[in-house]
Amino acid sequence: MTLYTRFAAHIDAVLDALEASGDLPSGLSRANVTVEPPRDTTHGDLATNAAMVLAKPAATNPRALADKIAAKLGELDEVASVAVAGPGFINMTLTDDTWRAELSAIRDAGDDYGRSSRGAGLTVNVEYVSANPTGPMHMGHCRGAVVGDALASLLEFSGHKVIREYYVNDAGGQVDVLARSVHMRYLEALGATIEIPEGLYPGDYLIPVGQALAAEFGDAYVGKPEGDWLVLFRTRAVAAMLELIKADLALLGIHHDLFSSEAELQAAGKPEAAEHDLRARGLIYDGLLEAPKGQELDDWEPVVLPLFRSTQFGDDQDRPIKKSNGQWTYFGADLAYHYQKAQTADALIDIWGADHAGTVKRIVAAVQALTGGKTRFDVKLVQMVRLMRNGEPIKMSKRAGNFVTLADVVREVGKDVVRFTMLTRKADAQMDFDFAKVVEASKDNPVFYVNYAHARVASLHRRAAEAGIVCDSVDLSQLDTEDLALVKFAAQFPRIVDTAAAAREPHRIAFYLYDLAASLHALWNVGNDRPDRRFLLPDNPAMTCARLFLADAIGQIIRNGLGIMGVQAVQEMN
Repeated sequence: MTLYTRFAAHIDAVLDALEASGDLPSGLSRANVTVEPPRDTTHGDLATNAAMVLAKPAATNPRALADKIAAKLGELDEVASVAVAGPGFINMTLTDDTWRAELSAIRDAGDDYGRSSRGAGLTVNVEYVSANPTGPMHMGHCRGAVVGDALASLLEFSGHKVIREYYVNDAGGQVDVLARSVHMRYLEALGATIEIPEGLYPGDYLIPVGQALAAEFGDAYVGKPEGDWLVLFRTRAVAAMLELIKADLALLGIHHDLFSSEAELQAAGKPEAAEHDLRARGLIYDGLLEAPKGQELDDWEPVVLPLFRSTQFGDDQDRPIKKSNGQWTYFGADLAYHYQKAQTADALIDIWGADHAGTVKRIVAAVQALTGGKTRFDVKLVQMVRLMRNGEPIKMSKRAGNFVTLADVVREVGKDVVRFTMLTRKADAQMDFDFAKVVEASKDNPVFYVNYAHARVASLHRRAAEAGIVCDSVDLSQLDTEDLALVKFAAQFPRIVDTAAAAREPHRIAFYLYDLAASLHALWNVGNDRPDRRFLLPDNPAMTCARLFLADAIGQIIRNGLGIMGVQAVQEMN
């Protein structure tokens, strides 16, 4: 049990006691009661809003309730002082020994510090990447891939069972275009001179696929009607592209547990099953599809289609699940896919590009309807990344064949740089990926700044050994107020993990690590002007061992945080 969870338990015990004494009604919800650092560190080490949250439902004065809670918290051995501020906030200052004990707890827990059981017994399906299987991964896919993978790791670290899933869009027109493009490369492999028509995929990555088909089938599909080869070429091309995509994702350290095929989903009748279920609940009906709002279409003809009652869930109009030709709409197919996912998970998370923002409301409504509101469903939108080189944006177009592949970028700057950089902004915020800045050695580059902190910690062991300092035992009472200020910030890591998992926001880990690294660098740099504040003091082994213990704990937290992000901590900077 970490410090924040321990004090949450202390507050629960205090509230239980007040209920037993009749000072607080029983049965009040404590869901919004928090324990966190006060915004102003001069107010103390921990703050709780317990009195502010419970006073109104308890029909009592928040200040009076805060005084009662504060009196009992003040009896704890770990608490040096308690103060009630404003209308009823409770601020606590803890003893120095409490922080020294938490420092020991960090070292004792090691790789498990910050790990929790918040998600115990819960299965979360995280669906991410899900790029059309029409070519290699490009940087347009990268950010969503990293955000999804880091989020999956964050949830696992928080005790959830996680299913990492990739939805293969292999039932749409784009895979027919892929098949036709591969047929051109097949003809080329057999000696034909070709010119890729407008609208097909011209990328050289399709040449090996065409060559493989030529080697296997010879000229069997030369001059034959499309109907003779389209399905075969589509199947082979999609399979080849998925192998390419998996290899690209592996360069980023990303491996999915499950690849679900849209074509197989439809062949198994899943959309029909979802439609039947929703019709039985009165949520799908046959009605006239309205013209798109805000648009005047001269050729619009009203048509009767099966419509989902998405207006009941806040959408601006009911949405069709089928087209007039009987094929499933994207929404209809997605509805069935999420219905399938919800059978094996307690919560669903989709990582989508921001260009899909307009469809979020209707799919969330559909999932809530299908699951009776029992399945939590989050859609995290990810903005595109703008690649910069020589001060100019790099334009990408898969059909033009001039896009920058994910593999190209990883090979140039490294997996860890790419992964860390993708988490340095909120997922829905715009991001520039500047090839020069992501590898520069400066405070402005979080990738460098955090790794430099870890490398500094690692260097202490080497330098201590060179100075002949051996730490058989450590006296943490050597650590003073300045040292313990770093411990106080380090102890927030489990709370950050918990809140990041609850909010489904892995970037919070990157933000915290940057601030933790800054705190370590600041304490380290004090020694430049004050030699007694240095971590390594050859003439004072006891202090050196205590500060080495502190530095090791910070290094441990950096490793744990980077591990969630899928980034390897470095031992030294080159």
